[in-house]
Amino acid sequence: MGKDMETLYNERLSRYVTALRNEKPDMIPIRPFVAEFTAKYAGMTCQDVAHDYTRAFEAAVKCAKDFDWDAVVANMVYVWTGLAQAAGLRYYGIPGINIPHTTGFNYIEPPEDQAFMHEDEYDELIDDPTGFLYNTWLPRVSTEVSKIGEPSTYQNNVALVKSAMAMMQYFYAFGPQIARLKSECGTASAIAGIFKSPFDIIADKMRGYLGLTMDMQTQPEKVLKAAEAIMPHMVNVGLTTADPNKQVPIGYWMHRGCVPFINPQQFDSHYWPTLKPCIEEFWKHGHQTMFYAEGKWNYHFDTFRELPERSIVFHCDQDDVFEAHRKLHDRFAISGGIPNMLLSYGAPEEVREFVLRVINEVAPNGGYIMDAGAIMQDDTSIENMKMLTQVCREHGVYSAGSYETPTATPPCDLPSSVASREKVTGMAGQPTPRVKPGACLPWEERLKDLPEITGDKALVQQVWEDVDSLGNMYIWQLLLSF
Repeated sequence: MGKDMETLYNERLSRYVTALRNEKPDMIPIRPFVAEFTAKYAGMTCQDVAHDYTRAFEAAVKCAKDFDWDAVVANMVYVWTGLAQAAGLRYYGIPGINIPHTTGFNYIEPPEDQAFMHEDEYDELIDDPTGFLYNTWLPRVSTEVSKIGEPSTYQNNVALVKSAMAMMQYFYAFGPQIARLKSECGTASAIAGIFKSPFDIIADKMRGYLGLTMDMQTQPEKVLKAAEAIMPHMVNVGLTTADPNKQVPIGYWMHRGCVPFINPQQFDSHYWPTLKPCIEEFWKHGHQTMFYAEGKWNYHFDTFRELPERSIVFHCDQDDVFEAHRKLHDRFAISGGIPNMLLSYGAPEEVREFVLRVINEVAPNGGYIMDAGAIMQDDTSIENMKMLTQVCREHGVYSAGSYETPTATPPCDLPSSVASREKVTGMAGQPTPRVKPGACLPWEERLKDLPEITGDKALVQQVWEDVDSLGNMYIWQLLLSF
């Protein structure tokens, strides 16, 4: 008789959390980041799962039901192009509209002379990042939103309202989706929260890679101050979207901060000083961070070791997973490392051989989570995914007595972790922003426009700040998630 879903879920979550904290569970957890692969498996198109998140949810549930996986992302096709279209975002190729409906959504970086932030606008960004995003960035990235000083239009007003309401609708749908994965599939949610490094986000969505490359030569001090100004806002987004139970890590999507995109001196002067305090701050609050290291990051392995033990999980994409294990595994758990090209175009027997090698050389002492190197799209072979799952289940079981029954605590609540959290600096000592993270119009400014408040003044302030934070969430989520 099969296990009930509650029992299965608890076993899988415990297995996953144990590996996250770099310990040995009963078997290697499988946590594949499957995106358009879910569409392929469920008989849908890329357009289906990108443009209709309810179909993406269904595809994720079908995969979770049919495969013996421990954890998945509730919807790895995270960018809902219905919302992107509502906001008129210029930087997305939307399946079936400006790219073929059989192609996954993609990011379209503008030419250098059409960057969404100009080279002479750093001071505006530094002074008030949230204000800059609303006043300057949003009108440029949107086909619908009017520029400041231009007449507001019907199209502008409707786009702002419907995209904001669509975002809330979408975000609120994740709770039931995660609950459904638990109750119907016995599958845990793999991550919670979103974070990108300040340096990466300037390159990704503001100056573009070429623009930032030039700025690092002509005005590196401005770039550093801008990254420092963005830091507290990125931390706020990460903390307010993180797992309240502090079990699964915050997802940190690593893009352009590694050699050779920037040189080692720039990494040391700009990237790391504006990243490390953020990761430490998450750790101080009891959250691990998953370093989803897209590309190759081996040049920086020694630097990553500066972070508190267990504070991160290093996800291996194009790095040699065996080297990553040798350099990092004594401090951090490792995930991924199964080449996407192998899973897409290799023979099942080749997949079997590589997975067995990872099991034998990377995972023998625990602290490893089975996954591909990068997010899996619709070129991933269903047969090869079945092979990965089968081999991991058959050969990734640890012998009885070789591991301790895990305690029912999150990764960050172990005694050794508590001590390390108390020692980190985090964001302490960083400059206080003029407009605090999570706010658009600070209460102190709003108060100047109000008549005298009677009764419970604290209540009025609290409600204002709570609602004002929704406006902040909208613009920062557009920047980070969409």
